[in-house]
Amino acid sequence: MDPIDPAMIPPGVRNAGPQAEKLYGAALQFESLLTSQITQQMFDATDSMSSDDPDNPDVSDSGPYDSMLPTALTDSITQDGGLGLATSLYQSFGGVLAPSPSQSSSSSQPTSEGDS
Repeated sequence: MDPIDPAMIPPGVRNAGPQAEKLYGAALQFESLLTSQITQQMFDATDSMSSDDPDNPDVSDSGPYDSMLPTALTDSITQDGGLGLATSLYQSFGGVLAPSPSQSSSSSQPTSEGDS
């Protein structure tokens, strides 16, 4: 699998460190595998429906690129952010989304209320 594009890793995962990024990468790989299975089943189902059509006998003749379509669709979905399952998978694997440094420092600063 290609290296993970850092833009695809949520800030909360990046802020949690390299182990979190590795765990999120596993979640992305699992999501990609699931997407691949779904697209392959979708194409297989449409091929079998098309080949059952008695009005169009030429449909069963699949072109040389037909086997590449599910992979291309999976790659496109994954590159555009996936199905959105990776974050849920990451959290179910035990991953934690860490706040960004600016959020954690602003929440730890004392407020001016009650200082008088």
